Amino acid sequence: MNTKNITIRVNAEVARIFETASEEQRRKLEALLSLKLSDATRNKRTLEEVMSEISQNAQARGLTPEILNSLLNE
Repeated sequence: MNTKNITIRVNAEVARIFETASEEQRRKLEALLSLKLSDATRNKRTLEEVMSEISQNAQARGLTPEILNSLLNE
């Protein structure tokens, strides 16, 4: 698969989590983001709508920045 680097703005906590993640965790996060962005463009929803939905789903399931950090550190 061909890849290309891009730059996106995220909140400071997300940036910190990504920057401190292991290389394997970063690859997983990059793959997840790539899939979500691909899905967003196929469904013709805006990126903001997709990100809002992801955030709402995560919060509804009880995901907090602390829990996310703990999961990434496993």
